[in-house]
Amino acid sequence: MGEPAFFSSGSVDRVPTEFRYWDNMKDAGTQKRRKRLKRLVGFDPVLPDELVRTFAHCYYDADPVAEAFVEEVYLAQGQGAGRKLVDRALESGVASIPDAPASLQALFAEVETPPSWLDWDKVEHGARVWRRYGTHMFSFAGAVTLDGYQESSVAKPLAFTGAYTGESAHRRFVETAAFWIDISEPGALRPGGLGRKTALRVRLMHVFVRKRLLRHPGWDLDAWGVPISQGDALITLMAGSVGAIALKKLGYRTSREEIEALMHFWRYVGHLMGVQPRWYPTTFEEGVRLLFTALTKGARKAGEDGVDLARSYVQSYAPREGDPPLVALRKRLEYHLELGYTKYFLSPQAFRTFGLPDPGIWGFHPIAQFPLVFALETVRKHVDVIDSWADTFARWRARQWLDMHLGPRRAEYKAVESFTR
Repeated sequence: MGEPAFFSSGSVDRVPTEFRYWDNMKDAGTQKRRKRLKRLVGFDPVLPDELVRTFAHCYYDADPVAEAFVEEVYLAQGQGAGRKLVDRALESGVASIPDAPASLQALFAEVETPPSWLDWDKVEHGARVWRRYGTHMFSFAGAVTLDGYQESSVAKPLAFTGAYTGESAHRRFVETAAFWIDISEPGALRPGGLGRKTALRVRLMHVFVRKRLLRHPGWDLDAWGVPISQGDALITLMAGSVGAIALKKLGYRTSREEIEALMHFWRYVGHLMGVQPRWYPTTFEEGVRLLFTALTKGARKAGEDGVDLARSYVQSYAPREGDPPLVALRKRLEYHLELGYTKYFLSPQAFRTFGLPDPGIWGFHPIAQFPLVFALETVRKHVDVIDSWADTFARWRARQWLDMHLGPRRAEYKAVESFTR
């Protein structure tokens, strides 16, 4: 299969055939959800039609600057050579590399040039809000990601590469958590910061996979758009910012100002990762409307691939044969806890579609935490010392969680070299 030659933003105005927004809006169930959400947030969650189309067109936009470097170095010389060159540029600067490829120079020039909209105070504020959720965010984000596994554009790249299925599922998720930690540390996204370096490494991993998937005979460009598109990436940024309002169900008292700071934080993370869509929401209302669009547009045709991914995620928390008794006991507890979070945050329709086990009494543990979290949040919002302590504790707890799950190995952010099918 030949690779299509359109990656620059705004170059192609196509709508994937599995982008079913306009048909789904005619459904009575969709209109009921629209009315419920309108009562909840106080405004109509429907985007203007021209913005819905702009969002749909983003499924054919990718990352032309990083694409050029991956084509010139990663695909020509191998992933190892490409990573080595990037690591050297990250540590010593592009100027330290004699005869650095023009594509590498262009990539770093983009990363090192602040966009006109960047507000560092908002970025740091958003990062602090993200850190405050601690390991609760890991469980929430892991659970709600499963909703996306119903869509082919999300599930098929993971299914073709074998990522997030079987034995690799837990390792891949833990690496994602490591990414969240790296980018949200104080100052992490500033020049030389660990988060900035991690974001670029993940960006190139995505591009490497995208380039190879586009050549896969099973990739349906008409139905799904380009792999790891700007459209799906934009949904991820919104889920990590506006979607975090759902953590109020655990007792977090996130304000509108904090949600908009999260949106700005994730916008800059996305910028570093090459997620520079034609349109990005800047207000809470716009973010909610985009999420409603994303939840409405789906065709839900991922089939067994989505089911396998969802089940692999939940099962990855369970003990494995050969685990020491104490490790097995911890994993058994984590499995039940995560299953409870999944039932709590995942849509009932998706939970049924995936055939996930009923958590039983463990399904009540998230709501049981509400009084304590709400009380701590209330004190934190009014006492600066407690707010500072909560941030320090959340950072420590997240690192402890990561060390426990990742072990002595560090996150590699390395693309798979061969596809499973």
